[in-house]
Amino acid sequence: MTALPPPADPPDPGSAPRDAPLPPARPAPAAPGPSPAPGGEPGPDRTTVPTAVPGAGPTARPGAAPALRFGYGTNGLTDLRLDDALALLADLGYDGVGLTLDHMHLDPVGPGLAERTARAARGLARHGLSVTVETGARYVLDPRRKHGPALLDDDPEARRARTGLLLTAVRVGADLGAHAVHCFSGVLPAGVAEETGWRRLAESLTPVVEAAADAGVPLAVEPEPGHLLGDLGGFHRLRRELGDPAPDAVGLTLDLGHCQCLEPLPPADCVREAAPWLRHVQIEDMRRGRHEHLPFGEGEIDFPPVLAALRESGYQGLVGVELPRDSHRGPELARRSRVFLARAEAEAASVAVAGTVPPASGRAPDPAGRIPGREPAPGPARSGTGGR
Repeated sequence: MTALPPPADPPDPGSAPRDAPLPPARPAPAAPGPSPAPGGEPGPDRTTVPTAVPGAGPTARPGAAPALRFGYGTNGLTDLRLDDALALLADLGYDGVGLTLDHMHLDPVGPGLAERTARAARGLARHGLSVTVETGARYVLDPRRKHGPALLDDDPEARRARTGLLLTAVRVGADLGAHAVHCFSGVLPAGVAEETGWRRLAESLTPVVEAAADAGVPLAVEPEPGHLLGDLGGFHRLRRELGDPAPDAVGLTLDLGHCQCLEPLPPADCVREAAPWLRHVQIEDMRRGRHEHLPFGEGEIDFPPVLAALRESGYQGLVGVELPRDSHRGPELARRSRVFLARAEAEAASVAVAGTVPPASGRAPDPAGRIPGREPAPGPARSGTGGR
């Protein structure tokens, strides 16, 4: 298997523009294609990447696994207005967007939410983008406490506030035609027993699960490093606590970087294990034991086997790029990421068509963070944690 070199490293904030600028904005499509958009309006066919972006993606071959559908998270484009972010992603050939409910794009607690949601739905339809609703905004409910209040808090009113946010997200998701609504457990408070935390989590999520089922929008729970529900085992524990609901009621958000960070299996094997419950997928590079969302090529993940596993699973939701700490260079990283993913999927598809699916890498992580066959990305080493 041919290794994929990373795209060129982006400039630091404030540096001169790259030689290869973003493609110019294209007009809204005049003729609809076969891909449905939110609200039932057809959008353009996104089987292939527009020619404005180099490194065009694969076209599905007869009898081959369906092509993946890539998105990009608005939490990595927080310096752009929502309309500008949607136009950018459409121009770059993305199929959808992970829309985080936050003050800069779609504020879930501000006035006029129904009207603003309808405007967002029109924008999604105009650009032919599908959507996942994300609820990982850091300070949307509490301006001083990250991700507070949480589903596990000691104060019942605080837990109800977070449940209320998720109920709002379900309503927004239904109005947008979202394929899933994302959530996570939160951190277990100090001094609280795990059994108590799991009970609180199940109680807090039960009305959300019911509302999501009524709305026909799957709830997609994400294992988040450092949270009570931090891995795939925790996801299955929650399902048991909730009485083993159907996957369309309580499904999984699988972050492939998190698999590299802490799961015992390689990311491609995590995909195979989780396939029956997949309702949303997030993607970025990462290193073992370090929760830091990295641009593609700066971590340890071998992506063609992972994308091949996703294709073979039949998953047709969004595979959303998740770079929440890189908004200062968001448009350029969105461009680079789309090119990288097109090339990685092309390699995965070509190997699968030849009759073999690339195996999951069983290698130990390189201590310097290098991928075999690739040079490490230039620039200073990152430090600290880079989660949400």
